[in-house]
Amino acid sequence: MSEFAVPAPVALAARVIRGGGVIAYPTEAVYGLGCDPANEEAVLRLLEIKERPVYKGLILLGADAGQLRPWIEVSDADLARMNERWPGPVTWVVPASARVPSWVRGEHTTVAVRVSGHPLARAIAAAAGTPIISTSANLSGRPSARNRFQVARQLGDRLDLIVNGECNLARRPSAIIDLASGAHLRR
Repeated sequence: MSEFAVPAPVALAARVIRGGGVIAYPTEAVYGLGCDPANEEAVLRLLEIKERPVYKGLILLGADAGQLRPWIEVSDADLARMNERWPGPVTWVVPASARVPSWVRGEHTTVAVRVSGHPLARAIAAAAGTPIISTSANLSGRPSARNRFQVARQLGDRLDLIVNGECNLARRPSAIIDLASGAHLRR
């Protein structure tokens, strides 16, 4: 993204994130809610909007593995294994580095991370200069939103920005795999 002009919607989303806002953005299968994971106020606001308890933890979505590297404690071999499935709809649960705050990892010592196959989601993380939170854009227990109109209907004016885009690359949310055990926590 650095060699070329950043598209206006991506630049706006990145500004909102860096300013402590909460956005909704398209991913492969559903719209996600996102913010700066290092901003406690933003993350707690996102959780309040979604009506999700902090103890469950959240996913970090990076533009690439390099952007996620400071947030995780994995070997180079494990990172290479993760990269075999990225970019794409695969979330890995891995040991969290000391950089990951409790409001992101919840009650866990691990953190869920992914590099989305959706070019807009990756572009937003790249432009923001940080991984972003990625959790489905819906109230907890309600169906996930697959377009901006469904996001607006469920979450309305509680968000700072809804990025327009298509969620047409996958039928289901990302698979979640525990890196240490290989267990599929969500298929």
